[in-house]
Amino acid sequence: MSRIGKQTIEIPAGVSVSLHEGILHVQGPKGELTRVVHPVVSILVADNTVTVDVKNKEEKSERSLWGTFSSHVQNMVTGVSQGFKKQLEINGVGYRISMQGKDVKLEVGYSHPVVFVVPEGIAASVEKNIITVEGADKETVGRVAAEMRAIRKPEPYKGKGIKYIDEQIRRKAGKAAKA
Repeated sequence: MSRIGKQTIEIPAGVSVSLHEGILHVQGPKGELTRVVHPVVSILVADNTVTVDVKNKEEKSERSLWGTFSSHVQNMVTGVSQGFKKQLEINGVGYRISMQGKDVKLEVGYSHPVVFVVPEGIAASVEKNIITVEGADKETVGRVAAEMRAIRKPEPYKGKGIKYIDEQIRRKAGKAAKA
């Protein structure tokens, strides 16, 4: 039995969940999300709850899909009601970030500024040296934050680069001076 899959998902006020021809639609105040449901997974929407089930609970691959789709539905409901947020911090002498319209302009030690195009459904904001990425889709928010971090990963000697706000950078000692 999947511990995550067998839990029912509560639908908060202002959020509507519907299943039509194998496509799950979740709509709320923060936006609308859709996902194609795997054929072995069945989703039942009733009385402000969503229940996820599979046809054959003995099959390992189907049990895996059971928990996975239950988590997907929970993330969709949370995303359209509360939203998801990731914060990145930029460290380094001369490293600057600014908004250029809807896009983020990063000056992180390259010979040219890097302009990161923010995709639809995601909102980015800059305050001092912190970039905040917000949106309804958890996967897209995480992917956009990871792509921004990949522009200049933090290095272990001085800690310069772009890192998640709660990330700990393991520091290395530099060269020892000869006496």
